[in-house]
Amino acid sequence: MCRCMNIPARHCTGYRGDKGLPTLVGDMDFSACSEAYLGGRSYVFDTRHNYPRKCCTLMARGRDAIDVALTNRSGPAQLTRSDLHQ
Repeated sequence: MCRCMNIPARHCTGYRGDKGLPTLVGDMDFSACSEAYLGGRSYVFDTRHNYPRKCCTLMARGRDAIDVALTNRSGPAQLTRSDLHQ
């Protein structure tokens, strides 16, 4: 959305901590967020959570999710087993 309005922005991937958050918010997890450049400064927007996170370990920045994938695989992948519904 920022880029559509000519605001420089990029996609970020990192590890969001749960420090100082209520238990019902959930545990630490990998997370994606956006960074927008406004008024000479970068601002991070994390719309995944309803509570601000106090810490973030930034792992990668890029144009979109493809640039900053947490894992990559080359070649075909065949699903041989799934335990999701047990």
